[in-house]
Amino acid sequence: MAESIAATAGGQAAGTPGSGTDPGSEDSLIRALRPRNFGEYVGQGNVISSLKVAVQAAKQRAEAVDHVLFHGPPGLGKTTLAHIIAREMGVKLTHTSGPALERPVDMVGLLSNLEAGEVLFIDEIHRLSHAVEEYLYSAMEDFVVDFVTGKGAYSRTLSFPLKRFTLVGATTRAGMLSAPLRDRFGMVYHLDYYSPEELTRVVVRSAQILEVKIEMDGAAEIARRSRGVPRVANRLLRRVRDYAEVHGKGVATLPISRKALEIEGVDELGLDRLDRQYLSTLAVQYRGGPAGIEAIAATINEDSQTLVDVVEPFLLKIGFIIRTPQGRKATPEGLSHLGVDGSANADADADRKQGKLGI
Repeated sequence: MAESIAATAGGQAAGTPGSGTDPGSEDSLIRALRPRNFGEYVGQGNVISSLKVAVQAAKQRAEAVDHVLFHGPPGLGKTTLAHIIAREMGVKLTHTSGPALERPVDMVGLLSNLEAGEVLFIDEIHRLSHAVEEYLYSAMEDFVVDFVTGKGAYSRTLSFPLKRFTLVGATTRAGMLSAPLRDRFGMVYHLDYYSPEELTRVVVRSAQILEVKIEMDGAAEIARRSRGVPRVANRLLRRVRDYAEVHGKGVATLPISRKALEIEGVDELGLDRLDRQYLSTLAVQYRGGPAGIEAIAATINEDSQTLVDVVEPFLLKIGFIIRTPQGRKATPEGLSHLGVDGSANADADADRKQGKLGI
């Protein structure tokens, strides 16, 4: 008999559905599912081990933690880790994003209001404007902000001292960070995709918080289809929960999980409708490629940046596409998953090469 897991009455974190907050809002659910300390965090073992040491050492010296940069695909826990650092240090966290800081005065206002040891979290930090970013250099390194007053021969530079703080930056595109900014982070961590076993633990923990009865094989099925991303796993769990309440007597079994995810358009490898549309367009319309990302985006009427940031990382990870100087190409594995015969595409590719060579 499959093992069934039910929610426990005790040990719920603040903000969980059983704690008196509004369980109906999506934001409250997301907050409830976030780990609150290093002990609750699943996965990213090397990162967590290093952060534990850094936080413990900073607490022993009564100092702020060194500046931290997290980079990697969306949904892997960058924001959660920023909150955990602040909570473990017992300090306040101020949360903002790169696009929200439009003018230097916005950045100066945030920095000047930080107390000693507090955490400033900037999401999508690669989208900071150059003018705003320059104010961070002296703030991160010397904990001062320099103002220039007056003009010409009457100009003067005034230094405004700041209290020592911790900047935590998160980005999905580390390559777009300028070298001066990147070099000022004392700790830089890349967050990688989760294994199915780690995601199963994430699903089981989330099911307990949401008070969902789930069998282990049902949890493992959700994990397998979650693209290696905890955020996706939690989203799919909520959809399976809804289906189980209507069609499965409230228990997320393996058949219930499979049926719910099939309705959601998520296949056995975790590809959703947009993934398959991208892959099908590349395989059929462009005969396996190579094809430019702008051409693919125009064909499926989707933003090219969405394809680059959301769709392509997973397809690259599982080896269904490759990036070449000429454009994107579908691999034999990707064609096989769609049930497309790759031999015709290979013959067409050979014909194109022969034509270029004048054979």
